[in-house]
Amino acid sequence: MGICASTQYAGKGGNHGMQSTVNIVHFDGKLQQLKEPVKAWHVLSQNPNHFLCSSESMYVGSPMTPVVPNEELQLNHIYFLVPRSKSRLPLSLEDLCALAIKANAALAHSSSVFEPSSSVPQINFKTHPVHSNVSLGYSH
Repeated sequence: MGICASTQYAGKGGNHGMQSTVNIVHFDGKLQQLKEPVKAWHVLSQNPNHFLCSSESMYVGSPMTPVVPNEELQLNHIYFLVPRSKSRLPLSLEDLCALAIKANAALAHSSSVFEPSSSVPQINFKTHPVHSNVSLGYSH
């Protein structure tokens, strides 16, 4: 059984006081925040040989689903900018955890820059069961 992770901001009182932005976490951990929704191609044109993946559509054991270039990136969503060479590889639990850590660190740093006296927002990763061919070692 694999998992899917989606993200959502959580902090004291929800999103109060947080700026609404499109959050793009680069593979190296850099955070790019856009104050307005833009089409994915706008980001992709500045990052050749990469693709965008929404944190809402990441499943362990499946390749990351690229965002369509004509899709509008949504405020308060997290997207990952990933090298195209990883587009067909199944996402491992380790990869998902590494991306989650990068996103959390980037957003925490961003929050401390904008609001030094406030608490750092946390990212909650929800898990959803999906079917997978992974054997857990149990006999049936």
